[in-house]
This record gives sequence, C-alpha cells and structure tokens, in this order.
Amino acid sequence: MGFLTPVYAAVVSTTSKQMSLWERMTPPEDISVNGHLIDWLFGYTTYMNLFFFALVCIGLFGFSYKYAAKRHPKPYYTYGNKKIHIIIATVIGLSVFLGIDMNITRISNDDYVNVFAKWPKADENPLRIQALGQQWAWHFRYAGADNVFNTEDDVVQLNDLRLPTDRKVVIQVLSKDVIHSLYFPNARRKVDAIPGRLTRMWWEPTKAGTWDIACAEMCGTYHYRMKASLTTYSQEDFAVWLAEAQEKALQENDPENPELFWGWKWQY
Repeated sequence: MGFLTPVYAAVVSTTSKQMSLWERMTPPEDISVNGHLIDWLFGYTTYMNLFFFALVCIGLFGFSYKYAAKRHPKPYYTYGNKKIHIIIATVIGLSVFLGIDMNITRISNDDYVNVFAKWPKADENPLRIQALGQQWAWHFRYAGADNVFNTEDDVVQLNDLRLPTDRKVVIQVLSKDVIHSLYFPNARRKVDAIPGRLTRMWWEPTKAGTWDIACAEMCGTYHYRMKASLTTYSQEDFAVWLAEAQEKALQENDPENPELFWGWKWQY
C-alpha cells in the first residue's frame, strides 16, 4: 500500500452530506482501547441529568395542573418550611449530589488512577512521539534509528501523524506560542500544549484508518485551521512507512533548519 499523505477532506465532506441528523449527533467512532470509559461516563452523566430533568418537569407541570386557578380559585400560600417540605427538598438534593456529582467523581477518579495514569513501561515498547503546537499547525517528531530525539535521522511531519494499531503511544506535547490542545476525537483524548511546559498523554489505537486531529483550545483568529490528519496502520505497514520516512529524512534533514530541529530531550 502507498504511504502518501491521505487526501480525505473531500471524502469527509461528501460523507457528511449523506449523514442523517441522528448520525451527526452521535459521537465519532471510538478507535482506542480505553475510549469506552469516557463514553460510558458521558452517557451516565447525560442519562442521569435527563432523569432528574424529567422529574423536575413532572413536578412543574403536574403541580401547575393540579393547582390551576380553575381547581383552586383561592390560592394557598406556604413558605415551604414545613417538615414534609424540608424532607422532600433534602432527599432530592442528596439524590442529585450522591447519584450524579459524587458518583461521577468516583468513577472518573477510578478511571484516571487505574487506567489513564498508568503510563506504559519501557518493556512494553511504546511508540514515543513529540508534538509541537503553533499558530496554526501541529508538528510531529519520531526518533530515528538511534532512538534519540532531535538528531538528523528524525522523522518530522506537518499536520500528519501516523500510528500503528495495537501498540501504546506516548506523546509529549509543547507549544511554540500560545496554549493549544492536542485533541483526538476518535480516541476521546486531549491534552493542553503549553509554552515552556511539557505535557503528555498516552493511548492505544485499535483500528486502521484515517481520522481527524483538532485543537480543542481557542488559540486565536485562525484556530479553525489547526486541523491535522491521523492515519493508523497495522504494525507491519507502519514499520514499512517509518523505514521509508527515516531513509528520506537522512537525505533531506538540514541541521541548520530550525523548523526541523525543534525537539527536546525525551523526559519519561
């Protein structure tokens, strides 16, 4: 298969025109090992809010109907400080607090501690990548055969990230100017790119294809231009692409070009 930069804008445009309203409202396809955790928490939050919203609507319209002027021409005044009123308000408040707020906190904390904060170990051979955000582009760097960043055999990509499936990827992120946010909608992951401060994230792709990368932080006038492409391959196809890219890098990299040698010493 060829490894030229994928031309996908026209395909996306054509596909979006054919999508129904419901399809446009559904989240992007999850192509990551742990993306379902984010989806589940989002779904739980949404359904719990809908449930309590429905209760509020039932109470609002139900009492409006029950105590309409037609049925109760003489109004009934209350300060809401009767014991039964206090009990009902307390039960509803605790139900919302414990059922939504505290439960969301518990679930998200468990996911973070037990999954997202468990960084891949060296013996798992994660793919290491450096990402640099700037107005208005994403730069990606792969270490060459020497496995050291910012040397002449590095592969540097502009708005074009290539990853293997079924292998953990660790990305260190930095910004050249203002705060950006490296966002993978299909992985449900994002991390801020901050000037002068390294941030990082990891995830593991599960499906081959072409996907979108975006900036999730309003970073200026042309924020909308910070769209990049993610292409995921099988590990075999990725190895072929990387070998070809490294060979090309050795021929074209110029040590005097600051646009190519912007990397940093890897900090794990």
